[in-house]
Amino acid sequence: MYGLLYILLGIIAGILSGIFGIGGGTILIPALVYLFGLTQHQAQGTTLAVMVPPIGLLAALRYYYSGNVKLGMAGFICVGFVIGGLLGAHLVQELADKALKQLFGIYLLVISLRMILGR
Repeated sequence: MYGLLYILLGIIAGILSGIFGIGGGTILIPALVYLFGLTQHQAQGTTLAVMVPPIGLLAALRYYYSGNVKLGMAGFICVGFVIGGLLGAHLVQELADKALKQLFGIYLLVISLRMILGR
């Protein structure tokens, strides 16, 4: 039963990722915490594990074929993401779950306000 719910969550996150370019941080993590009871650490780790396979490959190809992917830029960001992801995952392990959840919420709030207010 849970397997079907997880697949449904993946479909919803995939659709929103294809539409808005989001998924992990804004859909999967809150859903895993509030709907499935994971800790913030578990949700972040699980979301990173989801992204290990080429999850976004087909959506990215669709954007690429429409001329909306800058491959050179994406390659450099990918290199930085590998390094930064390892560093961030190492640094966050000793942070209390509540503090991590609060920091995550503040991050989402700041980003959403900037986008809404157009700054």
